[in-house]
Amino acid sequence: MWHMSIAAEMYENSEYTLPDLPYAYDALEPTYDEETLRIHHDKHHATYVTKFNAALSGLKDARKRNDYASVQALSNAIAFNGSGHVLHTLFWHSMKPGGSGEMPADLKTAIDKSFGSASSAKSQFAAAAKAVEGSGWAILALEPVAEELMILQCEKHQNLTIWGVAPLLVCDVWEHAYYLQYQNDRGKWVDSFMTLANWDFAAERLAEARSMTAEMKK
Repeated sequence: MWHMSIAAEMYENSEYTLPDLPYAYDALEPTYDEETLRIHHDKHHATYVTKFNAALSGLKDARKRNDYASVQALSNAIAFNGSGHVLHTLFWHSMKPGGSGEMPADLKTAIDKSFGSASSAKSQFAAAAKAVEGSGWAILALEPVAEELMILQCEKHQNLTIWGVAPLLVCDVWEHAYYLQYQNDRGKWVDSFMTLANWDFAAERLAEARSMTAEMKK
């Protein structure tokens, strides 16, 4: 479930592409430094895109040859790199220079319903991010069957997910996301991310996800 403009940035001319950042490289300073952001976006995210396209191309070639000996490795590469591309694209939009302050009303109502209060949701999100085992993500998502918001942990990019959820806001806790500035202090990075959290984007994602869910139920 995507904003059409974001989807267009991710895929063009039959290939997945590295989207531009929605702000300048120094726009999140001093909370998120320019050097880390450049490396994270231009190197790490770009590598996931390149490897995602390569794995898809490899699987296409295997089909032409009717040779599926490499299907397991290629399928794993598609899941890992494709999920990395999706989550990083969401991650850039999950932050906003200066943060977005108060949550939009519709999002706050949904969060109050699912978590009791915005404060409880923020505390759970931060705790989930800090407690991810190894490298991974914290994800605020809409589960469309119960129409409830959930906070999930994700290891690597593709593990511990629930099929069908629509991510609304994500926090990257791979060390490459914060090490230059925060060293190995993940907790400090997560607390800093929370000050940048783009609740306006999360609210837009929630409205779009609800709209698509309603269409599917017709």
